Amino acid sequence: MDIKEEFGKRLAQMRKERKISQEQLAELSGLNRPYISGIEQGKRNVSLEVIVSLAKALGIKTKELFEE
Repeated sequence: MDIKEEFGKRLAQMRKERKISQEQLAELSGLNRPYISGIEQGKRNVSLEVIVSLAKALGIKTKELFEE
């Protein structure tokens, strides 16, 4: 599994633990739902700005998206 797939899997896990839909996460982060889906599937190479936006939307520290 590559880093994009690992990150996507972790993002999906964190989102589901908070009972947030992809649509809700998209709204909270300023992204769109297909983009969120692509990240979770490991198809997107996200920027640091996007990672920070996702962490804020989930109410977590950025580093938590990289911890197992």
